[in-house]
Amino acid sequence: MFDKHAFVCYNGGMISEERLRILTESAKYDVSCSSSGSARKNAGGMGNGYVAGCCHSFTPDGRCISLLKILMSNDCAFDCKYCMSRRSSDVPRASASPEEICELVIDFYKRNYIEGLFLSSAVHVSPNHTMEQLLLTVKKLRTEYGFHGYIHLKGIPKADPMLAFEAAKYADRMSYNIELPSERSLKLLAPQKSRESLLAPMRALSERRTAFKEEKRRGYFLPAGQTTQMIVGASPEPDGQILRLSQALYRANGLKRVYFSSYIPVVRDSLLPDRPAAAIREHRLYQADWLLRFYGFSAEEIAAESENLSLDVDPKCAWALKNMHLFPVEVNRAPLEVLLRVPGIGAQSAYKIMQARRYTQLTFADLKRMRVVLKRARHFITAGGKFYGEKREQMVRGLLAAGENSANAVQLSMFSEMEAARSALTGQL
Repeated sequence: MFDKHAFVCYNGGMISEERLRILTESAKYDVSCSSSGSARKNAGGMGNGYVAGCCHSFTPDGRCISLLKILMSNDCAFDCKYCMSRRSSDVPRASASPEEICELVIDFYKRNYIEGLFLSSAVHVSPNHTMEQLLLTVKKLRTEYGFHGYIHLKGIPKADPMLAFEAAKYADRMSYNIELPSERSLKLLAPQKSRESLLAPMRALSERRTAFKEEKRRGYFLPAGQTTQMIVGASPEPDGQILRLSQALYRANGLKRVYFSSYIPVVRDSLLPDRPAAAIREHRLYQADWLLRFYGFSAEEIAAESENLSLDVDPKCAWALKNMHLFPVEVNRAPLEVLLRVPGIGAQSAYKIMQARRYTQLTFADLKRMRVVLKRARHFITAGGKFYGEKREQMVRGLLAAGENSANAVQLSMFSEMEAARSALTGQL
């Protein structure tokens, strides 16, 4: 996570550079690490987790590195086949005490390396022992060190629920990683875990958080909510099944985000694929997830349960191609929920269209100024009765696929200033 310079500069004395390297390297495979949505304000200490209190910095593949991302221990009692830290894996082991983590966080914060903490752990000794150590760490940071910055804490499956409830008073966000989308795959690849051992604490925290808000108690209880992660490609579940599970988690548990992580063969096992999963599949799942959360789509509309998402075109285009009978729509009359389903019109553009057409009849030139992606949208809209697209489904599919594969269509880059990249960053589809 941090470069060599950061390791060399740290001389707090409590945790060695080698242990620090092991514990941060072991944490890098967890992608459910982003900071936002917390209402925690500074109350006389240091740091601020309020809204934009955590500065964000990104790697080219979109992962947030503004938090100190570290495991308390990688010495695991579980033996999940896909995990680098699994019990049977021959890797260097290290652990850190709550005091060492606290000192590290404060030292790095004062050096302006970080604005918050993402703290996870392998199941060291037992679930309860590990959760107790995690709880002690975040409690010390808040009460003894006066740290009010953002904290994302990973919950430990099968630990006492009361430990999780207590930790939720000090963390801004918690997450229990589902990892594998089905009970069958969990039994095969993560035999110490079960679907219920992961879902039950998520439900309990959601219910407790709702009650906390309704009773208007003083203090905080997971102000930034919960997230989870699923590994894509380690097991055979299709995208349709993964999206249905994501949808159920959003609806039943009020999750803030489901993260997807392309499988990487960090350990070898006869039950696991030898090759990493295609990054484009992860990208398509994120696009579909955006449609679930912000565009009014259901998982059933995006893909059949036994289907994978198209790799040629994004999920919104794929849906539109299956429903060509609904298009074209007139942008000067179509309701918001219809505009949101037009490929190339993102949420921001849809609201701009709704506002602007109150005063004038919009043309294609107006839409271009609003940064509507007309290369996609022109096949599905009219503006003032004019249509500049292609009506044949196969031809439209070919043009959309060619646009994505051309040199001008960047899949996802945090540094590109091209229009396609800007759309990807804001979720405009």
